[in-house]
Amino acid sequence: MDRVTQATRVLIVDDEPMVREVLERYLKRSGFLADSVGDGKAAIAAFDAARPDLVLLDLMLPKLDGFGVFRNIRARAATPVIMLTARGEATDRIAGLELGADDYVAKPFSPREVVARVQAVLRRPSREPAGEGRLVSGNLTLDATSREALVGDEVVSLTPREFDLLYLMARNPRRVFTRSQLLDELWDLSFEGDPSTVTVHVRRLREKIELDPSNPTRLITVWGAGYRFEQ
Repeated sequence: MDRVTQATRVLIVDDEPMVREVLERYLKRSGFLADSVGDGKAAIAAFDAARPDLVLLDLMLPKLDGFGVFRNIRARAATPVIMLTARGEATDRIAGLELGADDYVAKPFSPREVVARVQAVLRRPSREPAGEGRLVSGNLTLDATSREALVGDEVVSLTPREFDLLYLMARNPRRVFTRSQLLDELWDLSFEGDPSTVTVHVRRLREKIELDPSNPTRLITVWGAGYRFEQ
């Protein structure tokens, strides 16, 4: 059994019973442990009870919407979250990514695609970045072993995906990465060709590591090309 799926628990949060049933069946078939609930308040209770390794989270939920559930989870844990969004709802998708969601899947979706996204998100944090060790650039320190980032002496809270993105770019200073290259490298899937998730993650990283996020000196935009890291 893949080390990603062995004893790995996924919490499915969706108000549609058929969606929960299908996703639970496909995840279990792929070797995951899976639980499911149908509203936001039940999701928080289930998260506290089971402490899942990943959450599949629909945004449109009764009692408490997906954004409220996400904020509640993130206030206590860095558990990866994949948001389930209605196709074409770009505003919700971007809002979820800005909050720090690790991925999204647009409805209607293939259950196999959802399983693949779950595996990809869980696999990335379980791998140490290439070049294991500490990277130091000015007042920024990245530790690949502990997956910890510091600005000066202050620990910066990064999601697994944010850490991977920053570490990759810091390990390759002044190399220009296109959004497509970053998607291929870090998200493992084509992400339906949507570069917005990279843009959102870069913006969030700037807010956390730059002295003035509106005038970044580390994560630089190369217009018409992509991004590069300046030491």
